[in-house]
Amino acid sequence: MARISGIDLPNDKRVEIGLTYIFGIGNSLAKEIVEKAQINPDTRVKDLSNDELGKIRTIIGDYKVEGALRTEVSMNIKRLMDIGCYRGLRHRRGLPVRGQRTHTNARTRAGRKKTGVVKKRG
Repeated sequence: MARISGIDLPNDKRVEIGLTYIFGIGNSLAKEIVEKAQINPDTRVKDLSNDELGKIRTIIGDYKVEGALRTEVSMNIKRLMDIGCYRGLRHRRGLPVRGQRTHTNARTRAGRKKTGVVKKRG
């Protein structure tokens, strides 16, 4: 099993697809990395040689991925919350940040609301 940036890549996937399991690497960046490393994109992860894995590791070293990227993203969100801008307030309240409506259909971000069912006493 190939291990790159602390992530175990799935053996049965093609190299391009396997690289997308690393946080910060999507489809287009994975294609770019495979081209730079001069690896056939149809190669399976289990068929990669050690020197091919080394090439991929050195190329990925130029990018910010996994822990460093997660830290940067969380620090950006924390900065928005600290300066008190609108986007920071939305993050702080757990509401949609990018202008989506909240009257309906904000359940993923806003959570489930309690319905006002009142029982009769008697």
